[in-house]
Amino acid sequence: MERLQKVIAQAGVASRRKAEQLIVEGKVKVNGKVIKELGTKVSGNDEVEVDGIPLYKEEHVYFVLYKPTGVISSVQDEKGRKVVTDYLYGVEQRVFPVGRLDYDTSGLLLLTNDGDLANKLMHPKFNVEKKYIAKVEGIPSKEVLLNLTRGIVLGDGKTKPAKTKLISGDRRKNTSIIEITISEGRNRQVRRMFEAIGHPVKKLKREKYGMLNLLGMNPGDVRELKPFEVKQLKQLTVTEKS
Repeated sequence: MERLQKVIAQAGVASRRKAEQLIVEGKVKVNGKVIKELGTKVSGNDEVEVDGIPLYKEEHVYFVLYKPTGVISSVQDEKGRKVVTDYLYGVEQRVFPVGRLDYDTSGLLLLTNDGDLANKLMHPKFNVEKKYIAKVEGIPSKEVLLNLTRGIVLGDGKTKPAKTKLISGDRRKNTSIIEITISEGRNRQVRRMFEAIGHPVKKLKREKYGMLNLLGMNPGDVRELKPFEVKQLKQLTVTEKS
């Protein structure tokens, strides 16, 4: 027996959090009966429907998208803006993004219908590293960047230590390029961290997610992960990191 929201997530319909929302909203039926209790457990013999569509277990698929700026990290947008799944031509499975990148942020975004792995990758206990390249206002000193490596207090608490590297500085334009690696996934975290040290972000790109990178890809490109890459991703969620 498995919790209903987990079964929905594993089937690739939505993330576990979204699945819980669907249950609470009365959009899920088990054996023809609407279920709104999050603690409900079901077996493989139960018939589950989501929004009137019977649930079946899809083959898991995994993709990397080089998300362009001006694209929503969602499967749909009520304002009709372009979303990340618009780039997955010919993919029959119902995939969703693992985490998100802001509308104005470009870079590597993982998409899958493997809800169990997605939830593990996003869980803070596994500290999956994400590397970004940021163009910021001004040229921060080593002492200022040291604040980020120690952790900095934001409105939602202190961040975990980040890794930073000043790549270049342009004194004429008063901007700099900085590499920063974090192991959390808070809302607009990198932008808020740089704002907190007085160097707002002008441009931001995620270059790596775990061991995945964007080598050979251009904005809008999509590629399916190789089996060994999927195995490496799953390995990231085996051991908790302090």
